[in-house]
Amino acid sequence: MPCLRRLISERGISVLARIFSGNAEKHPDRAAIWNEGREITYGELLKFVNRLSHVFLDIGVKHRDHIGILLENSIEFAAILLAASNVGAAIAPLSPNLPRDAIKRAFRAADVKHIIAGGSFFAEAGDIRGEAGGALLRVGEGTAGISLSHMLNGADDGYIPPQLVTGDEPYILTMTSGSTGSPKPIVFTQRTKFDRVVSAAEIYGISGGDIVMAAAPLYHSLAERLVLIPLLLGGSSVLLSRFTPQIWLDAVREREVTFTIAVSSQLAQVAQILPEGGSPCISSLRCVASSSAPMPPEVKSELLSKLRCEVHENYGASEVSFISDLNITRDFRRIRSVGRPIPRVDVRIIKEDGALAAAFERGEIQCRTPFLFGGYYKQPERTSEAMRDGYFRTGDIGYMDEDGFLYYAGRVKEMIVTGAIKVYPSDIEEAVMSLGAVKECAAFGLPDGRLGEVAAIAVVPQSPGCVSLKELKFHCLDKLADYQIPRKYFIVDELPRNAMNKVMRRELASIFSERPAEEG
Repeated sequence: MPCLRRLISERGISVLARIFSGNAEKHPDRAAIWNEGREITYGELLKFVNRLSHVFLDIGVKHRDHIGILLENSIEFAAILLAASNVGAAIAPLSPNLPRDAIKRAFRAADVKHIIAGGSFFAEAGDIRGEAGGALLRVGEGTAGISLSHMLNGADDGYIPPQLVTGDEPYILTMTSGSTGSPKPIVFTQRTKFDRVVSAAEIYGISGGDIVMAAAPLYHSLAERLVLIPLLLGGSSVLLSRFTPQIWLDAVREREVTFTIAVSSQLAQVAQILPEGGSPCISSLRCVASSSAPMPPEVKSELLSKLRCEVHENYGASEVSFISDLNITRDFRRIRSVGRPIPRVDVRIIKEDGALAAAFERGEIQCRTPFLFGGYYKQPERTSEAMRDGYFRTGDIGYMDEDGFLYYAGRVKEMIVTGAIKVYPSDIEEAVMSLGAVKECAAFGLPDGRLGEVAAIAVVPQSPGCVSLKELKFHCLDKLADYQIPRKYFIVDELPRNAMNKVMRRELASIFSERPAEEG
């Protein structure tokens, strides 16, 4: 890692494509990316990226132009990341499965000019582009538009020196939404992405000898980082197009994956099918980290007992990357925390009155970090609202113990206020999850004419019929204070989740408000 830092310092660059090309020149025959049975070497990928960079320029993609991406995970998607870096363009990746109007709103908010779409989504791309007037490019099968896929076998037009590219212009615009549902494009520069790659490599000891797997969609910043990490370090990437726990395990075994960061709910599913005592078939794994949502302590314990490698959990947000990391293997007695702040990140807890919280006092988690995003694109007021005295306001509730370990308690907007008393969903969920028959659960608030809100709980049983509502209610009576006890109970087959497998808590109240519930 010091070598990579020194390389950047000496050349004075932060252009990711140039760092990748240096690795490709050193190791042209090394595997760069494996995806769905396709494998491409560094030399072949460099040829593709060079060709694609020239095509971008030929079709009118200019420095600082924005390209909308509607693609599933693929080698082409990874090549687009590098080619955009090369010419100084920004990409705005979205799930191609979003409603057309939602895609239009997001692309409009990000000033998207050009669009690259997969074959099955290309037919919609022209209409979505609207009045932008840029180019349309196609990945995959089809006859319309300019195809990128054939370029894997095309001529190498040579490297484009990124003369205009500084590394500080917008590079990736990741979409998020506020409480109104209006898009908030998060701006990342190449320099920010590079700094986050270096930080992750330092935390987890990643090197050019690692095989790193990404099992999340590439329109999410976590997957982008997991693909860039090996390509910038000289390692190999394993990119999954879809996730099931068996696909994940098979990929680790067959591709000899050594490191990955996975969504917490993915690891929970993997833990369920792993044999007790660990599986020798996945002995290549040296480190696994959980991300994107807190992992229940029971799942952390299960992973430790079944994986023969180091297990971590990190906490953060798209705007600031990782904030803290817990080495569960080493700090098992702190299993309910999300770890200590990572190097160069300062975390504080601010109470509702604006005062700094003492140990174990709850408040909003705020952090000061060198990995900060570049703001919300063309939304200075929202950007300003997200900051306080140089600290990013996460919108999460938490506390720190006397040794500086951070504990997550939920989102500020998800807190349940019942009769003026604040109830944290995580407290209810932790109590319910301690009942062995519960596979997963989510607590949320439902409107109530007398108390304003009452706590409700949606429970997914380990198997159909194994959860007794009577047992569940008495369990809550035993484990929770009276104001925390759910007043409504829902037994469900699954919880609503987004593409990153996060529970969509904001959807729970609307989904269950009209559904009959068991009264507590």
